Amino acid sequence: MTVPPEELELAAAFPPAERDRWREMVKGVLRKSGAATEDTPLDEIEGLLTRESYDGVPIAPLYTRDDAPPGRPGLAPYVREVRPDGEGIAGWDVRQRHADPDPAATREAILADLENGATSLWLRLGDGGLPVAALPEVLRDVMLDLAPVVLDAGDRAAEAAEAFLSLAAERGNAADVSGNLGADPLGVTARTGARVPLDDAAALAARCVREFPKLRSVVADGTPYHDAGGGDAEELGAAVAAGVAYLRALTGAGLSVDEAFGQIEFRLAVSADQFSSIAKLRALRRLWARVAEVSGASEGTSARVHAVTSSPMMTRRDPWVNMLRTTLAAFAAGVGGADAVTVQPFDARLGLPDGFSRRIARNTQTLLLEESSLARVVDPAGGSWYVESLTEGIAQAAWAWFTEIERAGGLAAALESGLVAGRLAATWERRRGDIARRRAPLTGVSEFPNLAETLPERPPAPPEPRGGLPVVSYAQDFEALRDRSDAHAEATGARPRVFLATLGPIAAHTARATFAANLFQAGGIETVSGAPEEFADSGTTVACICSSDKVYEEQAEEAARILRRAGAVKVWLAGKGTYEGVDARVYAGCDAVEALETTLRDLGVSE
Repeated sequence: MTVPPEELELAAAFPPAERDRWREMVKGVLRKSGAATEDTPLDEIEGLLTRESYDGVPIAPLYTRDDAPPGRPGLAPYVREVRPDGEGIAGWDVRQRHADPDPAATREAILADLENGATSLWLRLGDGGLPVAALPEVLRDVMLDLAPVVLDAGDRAAEAAEAFLSLAAERGNAADVSGNLGADPLGVTARTGARVPLDDAAALAARCVREFPKLRSVVADGTPYHDAGGGDAEELGAAVAAGVAYLRALTGAGLSVDEAFGQIEFRLAVSADQFSSIAKLRALRRLWARVAEVSGASEGTSARVHAVTSSPMMTRRDPWVNMLRTTLAAFAAGVGGADAVTVQPFDARLGLPDGFSRRIARNTQTLLLEESSLARVVDPAGGSWYVESLTEGIAQAAWAWFTEIERAGGLAAALESGLVAGRLAATWERRRGDIARRRAPLTGVSEFPNLAETLPERPPAPPEPRGGLPVVSYAQDFEALRDRSDAHAEATGARPRVFLATLGPIAAHTARATFAANLFQAGGIETVSGAPEEFADSGTTVACICSSDKVYEEQAEEAARILRRAGAVKVWLAGKGTYEGVDARVYAGCDAVEALETTLRDLGVSE
């Protein structure tokens, strides 16, 4: 039978979906787990499953069209980045970063990047990168009218900008050269603690407006706040505060409001938490549109965004997994509407990347652009009730943080007073606790580690200036434990070891033995398993009993006595039960870092 299209209803065979019916079904599941009772009201069910982001934004288990109706593409507040007719869907700028202090090596790498998919360059100059004087040599074969160049020279921004502008003028590219001179005095303060006046940035902006019409001069960088462990809204609020400070400086130097807006580019981190990253980029455009509105900028003024894959999420251990993390982050950047995207090479935390890792970083974006057709869709996340709601939640939290910074006298004053550092430190401690308890798992580090891995060797990267906000790594605590294990293995010829005393049949002990092995190996501790009677030959003094709760009731205390008689100085148990002879427990949600530190001490592994 043929059904006319106007009569075809895909949901016609199903009863209407009702929120209260969904709540009733969820309540039944929660009652079995003890999270709800028969008397729990239906309107409280969603609250039992709602969690909060590190910025206090609620993440609900269910969203409907009533939660966040989408706006229209290309219209204020520019959350959906392209014009309504779809014009402008042309992908994003594939921006590759270079920080190798060797000019010849960087020049060769730059040409390889541009010939194989990169469309712009991001150059680290001065301390932590290339010598400023080497800029002409490094860019000798680069067509500045075709390949945008973004500079990153910290407190030497004026010097680097002068070298670049002189080079462009010599080549006669002044009218066509594009990119960004990278002046970011507040970003320098955030990273190094040094106060840098905004005058040079304003002067560069004025010069660009007069002589280099396609070139921007200022970056409002949010990554220092992300790198310090901050949440998405905290990074976003600080970046907007920096942008507003630069607007004041640029208009104070004589630029019009529109000229000032045209000189600023934002830089934000994107992570493997793809939905939050998508929402953060969309929220930035919403906030900057509000700033443009109250500043009297022309209609259509929108934020230009450079997205960089997160540094804190990158790991030294099992670095190949970083390819997956950066792919998710790059996907989020594209879906969120970034104008330019930098994918960090998978070996970034090991030192200077090689040609292979840069190629993978480039091809990650090429695959998303060309093979996945991601750039051919108008705002892929638009209309997702979850993403729309999360965008609004992050925007509201970021605006509240921005206004708090403004009340404190602006970003420079908030950095100097410690307001920003204190806020970020509190967020980092919460995140760090979740990582330690493996509520925020790190594949290859806190979960499923590979103790037999051989890490690729890379030349050390030049150290960048520090002294301001801290720079954290999500994996730092687990990786420090692995470093201790490596040092112990090198000194003694063997890794520290824990004996898993398995009780009962395989079906009873496999799950908890697997869990315990995974946990101890995350600290670089090998595990061997067997019956408690085999402990004496295991070559260790620490044991962990593994089995089911039912078997524990019958055998755990006797197993502990056997282990003690065989020389065990510490007896763990995988689970939450309390039994005589058991010193401590490991279980889902326990502080794994603390358990591993304790175990290494018990095994005589020095710090």
